Amino acid sequence: MLGSKRSRRRVTTALAGLGLLLTGAAVQVGASAPAQAATTHRVLFDNAHAETAGNADWVISTSQPDPLGQNANPQSETDWTGALSSWGVALQKTGDYSLKTLPSGQSLTYGGSSAQDLSNFDTLVLPEPNTLFTSAEKTAIMNFVKNGGGLFMISDHTGADRNNDGSDAVKILNDLMTNNGVDNTDPFGFSIDSLDISSGYPAAISDSSDPVLNGSFGKVTKSLFADGTTATLKPADNSAVKGLVYRSGYSGNTGAFFLTSTFGSGRVAFWGDSSPIDDGTGSPGNTLYDGWNDTGATNAALALNATAWLAGDGGTSGGGGGGTGGGGTGGGGTGTCAAGQLLGNNGFESGNTTWSASGKVITNAAGESAHSGSYYAWLDGYGTATTDTLSQSVAVPAGCTSAKLSFYLHVDTAETSTTTAYDTLKVQVLNGSGTVLGTLATYSNLNAGSGYTQRSFDLSSYAGQNITLQFTGTEGSKYQTSFVVDDTALNVS
Repeated sequence: MLGSKRSRRRVTTALAGLGLLLTGAAVQVGASAPAQAATTHRVLFDNAHAETAGNADWVISTSQPDPLGQNANPQSETDWTGALSSWGVALQKTGDYSLKTLPSGQSLTYGGSSAQDLSNFDTLVLPEPNTLFTSAEKTAIMNFVKNGGGLFMISDHTGADRNNDGSDAVKILNDLMTNNGVDNTDPFGFSIDSLDISSGYPAAISDSSDPVLNGSFGKVTKSLFADGTTATLKPADNSAVKGLVYRSGYSGNTGAFFLTSTFGSGRVAFWGDSSPIDDGTGSPGNTLYDGWNDTGATNAALALNATAWLAGDGGTSGGGGGGTGGGGTGGGGTGTCAAGQLLGNNGFESGNTTWSASGKVITNAAGESAHSGSYYAWLDGYGTATTDTLSQSVAVPAGCTSAKLSFYLHVDTAETSTTTAYDTLKVQVLNGSGTVLGTLATYSNLNAGSGYTQRSFDLSSYAGQNITLQFTGTEGSKYQTSFVVDDTALNVS
């Protein structure tokens, strides 16, 4: 039904330590999240987009796709050949990583049969690509991240067109984020600046809890500019975006040299220069810079911690963290799983219990109707600037291989636009401190219709974690939109 402006007495309810965190426009998570290995993190380094053009040599080994073909037990950076060999060898020596390279001449795919298909990996590294991704490749990358994959994007300064095709890494990565066919509305919450910053040692922010800055590979204090660029953050588009290292004199939304974000259930990292990952080796004749071992910076720790975080290790990175493992070491984990439905008061028939809600969100008011029973959750619907939240914390058993969230949603609105989302409902997964791990979906006045529609999402990548499910409804100041939720469930097996 088309609801009129609501008139309700406002009652404040504690939000169990949650902030009103908003992540930018996201699309519904598909059911085929990348499978997560319990102990081995699978990383694919791209070499199919001119990563060795000119003086660049951004490969972990000349043996491709499998670096172990060059040396099955590498102990030093020279055991593999490539300017990224230090990176690869450091990961290989832990015993926790399986590394592959997408060779030149191949294409990035997701959901195909190739051994290098993204569905077989947890993380994709794009080390300064120098040719544009095809439309199919961009769709593959975005769906891979949306469904739980990690994406490591490394740029260089503007004008670093190493193969003289008219496209540098700044243009290529910005194109990926704005013209991908999956979500072109600034899905990661940042854009790369067209700059050439010649030198400097940008400092990390002070955050002792951030796993990228304080991971198992060491503490990050500084990085390195050797002709690089920065990014501009847009938290209004995606509140999960977080700058970790900033150009001297910059902070907040400008001058971010290294940042993290999320998209769907996946994680994203960006670095504004390729020199920090360069170990000074590589093919004979190339002029390389040993940023990896630069004593004025901690580039190795930053690269390795970020790889671990993207692949599912460690906690969540401040403003955001993906769903590829969240605080655990990958989906599934170990332990037992008792099949069942985990949410308490899942149909709201016990009234304002179990859930944390603002206002009188849980109600049996006559203005809307329940999907079943008498009670339901009604977010917004005032016709004034309002934010309503509804949340519940739940532990997903580590041994569960299937975890499906479902709920029924009805949207009605007085908005007349058929193109502009004035009012939104975000469905998000948070950790215990209120950090957004992933945005499952964003609905708006454009989704209005008669009756309820069931929505469902795969949360198996959060097995072994304590998470909070949160619905956040945000309404503009003129016409009402009501987001009505009922009959929730989180079924595991």
